[in-house]
Amino acid sequence: MRYLHTMVRVKDVDTSLHFYSTLFGLKEVRRYENEKGRFTLIFLAAPEDIEAARANAAPCLELTYNWDSEDYTGGRNFGHLAYEVDDIYATCQKLMDNGVTINRPPRDGHMAFVRSPDGISIEILQKGESLPPAEPWASMGNTGAW
Repeated sequence: MRYLHTMVRVKDVDTSLHFYSTLFGLKEVRRYENEKGRFTLIFLAAPEDIEAARANAAPCLELTYNWDSEDYTGGRNFGHLAYEVDDIYATCQKLMDNGVTINRPPRDGHMAFVRSPDGISIEILQKGESLPPAEPWASMGNTGAW
């Protein structure tokens, strides 16, 4: 397992980048804009982590800017932690066997979401290429929101 990023939602990209980059010293290592989903992802790394972040996509802070305005209350601005695993199906099965609800099953062999006992959302991503769809995961629907 490898730590990837922590995601926080931001209301104003310029103000947030001023804080995280100009004042706090993080550096932008990549950006992804999705017109269909109407969001922008900006990945930042600490100066000593820039080389690793560019080479390995981690460790990063992911700023998520949703193009449609929303006020984030009740901790909604904090998104999730993300970890990459060698076998997403085995990881999810182990968690499920131990009473953890799989909020977003890995039906695509690539991504799943679970919550910690304290309600922290955790994104689990398959290392490398997605695994082929497999049961029981392929036919599972969402059991909750992530």
